[in-house]
Amino acid sequence: LTQNTSWNNAEKAIISLKTAKVLDIKSIHQMTEPRLSSLIRSSGFHRVKAKTLKSLDSLLNREFGSCIEKLKELPANEKRRLLLRIKGIGPETADDIMLYVLDEPRFVIDKYTKRIFSRVGKTPISNSYESWQKMLETKFGGALNDLKEYHGLLVTLGKTYCKKIPDCAECPLCSICVYGSAHQSK
Repeated sequence: LTQNTSWNNAEKAIISLKTAKVLDIKSIHQMTEPRLSSLIRSSGFHRVKAKTLKSLDSLLNREFGSCIEKLKELPANEKRRLLLRIKGIGPETADDIMLYVLDEPRFVIDKYTKRIFSRVGKTPISNSYESWQKMLETKFGGALNDLKEYHGLLVTLGKTYCKKIPDCAECPLCSICVYGSAHQSK
């Protein structure tokens, strides 16, 4: 629900699902796609997101009897491959699901992560998702909860300071940031 929208709008969609008492796999499975779409309207691209959620639900139901615990038993690469087969789920969304739902340690690469590390002066040789992920997992690795915390901190830093038009003067990374240091001296 967070793709291509603000967290505020995604949160409204989650609240809408909670209010309707349908924020669980069974309810989403029983719900029609148009009903789901109307409940998540605030998240933007609601029809596409509803279709993706229903496709994910179909996969969970068909392959695992709607039991996430059974999906968790698969090897990590197999889980990710299954997620990536679903239209509307790309590497970032798959890794979000892997990290937050399936408890698989993954370094999620999002726009905030790329922006922050690019400005700090740490970028991979290639700009591909996989290159970013390999670089950061090699550098930081980490246990599941550490990776969740890293991701949350990067999102907060990106939303608060390292925005498109950054607030370098207030940023806690300014002293180690190539971009921030260059812009502070002007």
